[in-house]
Amino acid sequence: MSRPRPAGQHTVRRHNSALVLGALSTAPGSSRAAVAAATGLTKATVSSLVDRLIGAGLIAEGEVEFRLGPGRRGTALHLSPAGPHGLGVEIGVDHITTWLVDFTGHVRRKWVRPGDNRNSAPARVLAKVATAVRAAATEDVPIGGVGVAVPGLVEAATGTLRVAPNLGWREVDVRDELVRRAALDVPVLVGNEANLAALAELRHGVGGRDFVHISGEIGIGAGIVVHGALFEGVSGFGGELGHLPVDPRGPVCGCGSRGCLERLAGQDRIVRAAGVTTVAELLTALAGNEKAALAAVRTAARWLGVALSAAINLLDLPTVVLGGTYAHLEPWLGPPLAAELSRRVLGAQWSPVRVVASELGADAAVLGAAGSAIRAILADPDPYVASVLG
Repeated sequence: MSRPRPAGQHTVRRHNSALVLGALSTAPGSSRAAVAAATGLTKATVSSLVDRLIGAGLIAEGEVEFRLGPGRRGTALHLSPAGPHGLGVEIGVDHITTWLVDFTGHVRRKWVRPGDNRNSAPARVLAKVATAVRAAATEDVPIGGVGVAVPGLVEAATGTLRVAPNLGWREVDVRDELVRRAALDVPVLVGNEANLAALAELRHGVGGRDFVHISGEIGIGAGIVVHGALFEGVSGFGGELGHLPVDPRGPVCGCGSRGCLERLAGQDRIVRAAGVTTVAELLTALAGNEKAALAAVRTAARWLGVALSAAINLLDLPTVVLGGTYAHLEPWLGPPLAAELSRRVLGAQWSPVRVVASELGADAAVLGAAGSAIRAILADPDPYVASVLG
């Protein structure tokens, strides 16, 4: 067994560069002295690192800070909006969406390409994705990485999509296929759409630091956040709430099981039960208090309560964030769901479960995908810096 070796100068610099960016991400507008105080690094080290990061376009200088009394006034530092952008891609059942997000987290541009991807060959869909990525890359901004959100089991160690029942895909190396088809020379990260949506909710949303985010679309996924960190399970396969069997005699699911939650409370089931054909028509029917639409949503809330109460009793989560289509349905879905949870969650009388609508809605997954590329640079900026500075 080889012994651990001491960190070399390059390794220390990589670590310290990430510390500096992390400090500015948490407290934008800090001076060099403030960053040194926050990180425990010396002022000389911070100054050297900041100069290098400015040269690579990751940090921008702002106004000189105002301060009474003697002493040198520091310059405000910020993550640079002109720095590396994250390109987010969501491969949905009925759409391909791409977003370009700058290094500070602001959305620069959005593209949505509707289309039914169910049972389409992966090669055909990924060719469309590659076209979308190449189109986004023509924007006059640096691309630091690409994040891809997919509706299925993604193996954390390899990034391989093992199965996506609603797409009909199995064993697809999305990352390598996309790198080859789009001729990408930046990192490509692949993740489960519900997990990426939860990460976007953690940074931009209303869930706090402990919640389960439910992505209610044609499928149903759950992103679980505990103490501000995503819980994916050992292999990265956690959070498949939609495939929790809630009715042993229920309809057969695309995963091969029977009575899965998404077959009883997914978007397609609610729309059909309401006697309409689209979500827009469903919302109109609900606003008009049509009985069939109200009954369809109440039934979905009951099945959601069955599944979520099991998860909350197991994990003790205080908040349910309704995302995707469920966010739009919250005025009608939220109250009966909260009532169901209050009956079924053992600890509800001491710790009531809060049910809230995501402000990100259906955009959470693609925003989380773009954010994953930015977070990777924040966590380890040196590869990007080296590619710029040589």
